[in-house]
Amino acid sequence: MKPILPLWASLMLVPAVWAQTPVLSSPIAAPTAVTPSGGSATPPSVAGVPAGTGAGVHSPNSPFAPLPARNDVVPWSVLTDMKLKDTKKGPRPAFNASQQALHQTSQRIQGFMMPLSPGEKQTHFLLTSVPLTCSFCVPGGPESMVEVKTKTPVKYGLEPVVVEGRFQVLPDDPYGLYYRVTEAVAVK
Repeated sequence: MKPILPLWASLMLVPAVWAQTPVLSSPIAAPTAVTPSGGSATPPSVAGVPAGTGAGVHSPNSPFAPLPARNDVVPWSVLTDMKLKDTKKGPRPAFNASQQALHQTSQRIQGFMMPLSPGEKQTHFLLTSVPLTCSFCVPGGPESMVEVKTKTPVKYGLEPVVVEGRFQVLPDDPYGLYYRVTEAVAVK
């Protein structure tokens, strides 16, 4: 049985919130931006989006600090450097050589935990490049998330998490994800 919506898309069911908060990161551009006078304006083009806004970019207004720099993890800039190709099944990721080189290798990923089920400890969750700013919103598209399946539970928290495991590049995932780490363990 095929899912009705991709996993990441099913998590963003409140688009009205995005139109009211144009500064926060969001998975899709709001159709209009609210002006100070209460009217609406056309949002800037993707090329003209100021730094700190848009999908998968840490908002300077976020109450959470951005990810600390680390040399021992795959940088999100490698994962988010994504292009899409049109196929008979719809848009699919076109992975570049750097992304393909990660497939089936042991890698470390740093990100913010997005639980997929309730509980203090998680064995299946998403790591995102930016922190959640809304419990009903996804902070970016599938290029800014990695599905994680761990060997042992990882305690949920608002601080960044680093996991190490078998990295997979997913060209045609039924849930719409682009990356997965399996057999993962939390590392300091």
